[in-house]
Amino acid sequence: MTRVGLIAKPDAPAAPRVILQVLEWLGVHGLTAVLEKQTAGLAPRHPWQAASKDELPGLVDLLVVLGGDGTLLSMARAIGDLGVPILGVNLGGLGFLTATTLDEMLPALEAVLAGRMATDERMLLAARLVRGGQTIGEYSALNDVVITKSAMSRIVDLAVSVGGRHATGYRADGLIISTPTGSTAYNLSTGGPILFPTMDAVVLTPIALAHAEQPPDRDSRVRAHRGDPARRSGRHADDGRPGRRAAARARHGRSPTGGRTHSPAPLPAEGLLLRAAHQAQVG
Repeated sequence: MTRVGLIAKPDAPAAPRVILQVLEWLGVHGLTAVLEKQTAGLAPRHPWQAASKDELPGLVDLLVVLGGDGTLLSMARAIGDLGVPILGVNLGGLGFLTATTLDEMLPALEAVLAGRMATDERMLLAARLVRGGQTIGEYSALNDVVITKSAMSRIVDLAVSVGGRHATGYRADGLIISTPTGSTAYNLSTGGPILFPTMDAVVLTPIALAHAEQPPDRDSRVRAHRGDPARRSGRHADDGRPGRRAAARARHGRSPTGGRTHSPAPLPAEGLLLRAAHQAQVG
């Protein structure tokens, strides 16, 4: 490891101080720092190399994320299948994924440098929005892809097929397609199950209606399409980011460039890194 990327939640009060602390540590250990452009603005007196959020993963061997889960989720999408590990450091917000505390940050970096840090590989969802047979958008998500109604007083009709065969139908406020990582997010709040983070599975959880006949396995194709034309209006979101009004097809399978999720190993005291191991296709 020679190059370390750094991105911080810009409005976190502790961010400028912690950024300088990390930069000082990297300098002492002879490592090159590459800062996300907005993060570089929080350390204006230092001429560090800066890159956009999309460019940053391709320039570094490790990404240190300072903030909350939202900051980490945005970087996981930018990493895609590059396989760059992420060390998430919590700056006081919601931290299911950014589990490292400020007190643990420097010992965790020491552990990474010494090769003592376990890497926890997580599934990504690759989503594709289709309308009239044409792809109108492609997205990735570490937590979930959500299909919801667009009108408050309406419900949406969805037909779900698994492996090309009809599995079930929903009349609900929407449908959550969640990774194991995302099972503790929106999925949990709607009554869905909690999965071990490295399980090889996805979860389908209807919103405001609980009914599922057959869960998909890793290599299944999952398709959700609109049923009743009178209830066709809907929206999608990936990792909580609102998307366009559209129908969604879902396909769950192995990415040609992705690796398999490994069985969990005992974690060292120093902590763990997150890395996207493969992508499951949605759409």
